[in-house]
Amino acid sequence: VQLQASGGGLVQAGDSLRLSCAASGRTFSRYMGWFRQAPGEEREFVAAIKWSGGHTYYADSAKGRFTISRNNAKNTVYLQMNSLKPEDTAVYYCAAAPRGIVSTIRLPMTYDYWGQGTQVTVSS
Repeated sequence: VQLQASGGGLVQAGDSLRLSCAASGRTFSRYMGWFRQAPGEEREFVAAIKWSGGHTYYADSAKGRFTISRNNAKNTVYLQMNSLKPEDTAVYYCAAAPRGIVSTIRLPMTYDYWGQGTQVTVSS
């Protein structure tokens, strides 16, 4: 599975961005997720979606502001981010978990494949 993330950029607080993650190769994964990593910080879970059925999961920091979705025909996962805050500044990574289980989808170790990351910078 190859993952290509895009859509990052420099925005002001309160703005919105939509990240995209296009999958190619062996595209089916039980779960797809978004993580982020700020300088000097560990990679943290943001959101995940179960490919079959579309059930979604969010970190507390993302609830109510971010929405994860997928387009089956395009093998693409999206992360719509609204009301962005400076603390959302990070490199955002998409990831695929072909054999993931719901109890561990918030853990980076669950994911076998990672995209290259896209920078999101939110100015105050």
